[in-house]
Amino acid sequence: MENQVQQKLPNSTATLVLGIISIVGSCCYGIVGLICGIIALIISKKANQLLKENPNGYSDSGNHKAGRICAIIGVVLSALMVIYMILMIVVWGVALSDMNDMYNY
Repeated sequence: MENQVQQKLPNSTATLVLGIISIVGSCCYGIVGLICGIIALIISKKANQLLKENPNGYSDSGNHKAGRICAIIGVVLSALMVIYMILMIVVWGVALSDMNDMYNY
């Protein structure tokens, strides 16, 4: 059996870091997490194709997979946070306009 030298998977560390930042960034009104999560998913797309072609040829595929999962979780949490923030702005806007109408009589 031939020993195959494993290479480092391109951008696996960047995917992991951006995935973690996307989870943490979901607390910052969701915008930071959404941006970092989407960038992590875009970066990991090419690495996914390389892994499908040669699954045993890369040494740090675990970092890539963990980063991709973190990015997906971060995007979902950030999207929920953005929706929550939009709903809160709408609710506050309606409540404040009702208060203005109440004092106009």
